[in-house]
Amino acid sequence: MDENKIVDATTPEENGTPVADAVSDAAAAVNNVIDVAANKALGPDDDGKKLSIAALVLGILGIVGGWIPVVGYFTLVLAILGIILGAKGRAKSIAATGKASGMATAGLVLGIIGTALGAVGVLCAACAGAALCAATGV
Repeated sequence: MDENKIVDATTPEENGTPVADAVSDAAAAVNNVIDVAANKALGPDDDGKKLSIAALVLGILGIVGGWIPVVGYFTLVLAILGIILGAKGRAKSIAATGKASGMATAGLVLGIIGTALGAVGVLCAACAGAALCAATGV
């Protein structure tokens, strides 16, 4: 897919593209953006080691900050990024060596756990805020 291609603002039905093709194109565009951003931030990574390390760190941060009320919003995003980078790191590792990297798998799993904890933390913060508003009559 061409990086310089301008995204068409019409709906898939308006320009005659089937929806499945439009979704596939959108997924390829997102994958391309993630690859470009990861290469700019981490440098070239042919075997997925740098992506695996980043996924592991983001997954750990997602778990650690998942229960802290204000920090939980940010670590939820970090944990989701940990899932994405862990999956990409696994794919690159499998392509390079034929087996998945342990760090990439750990980053993926910790990202999933961090996302779950972050989502629960955000829900708890929302419920606590609603209870506070109900108690004060605001």
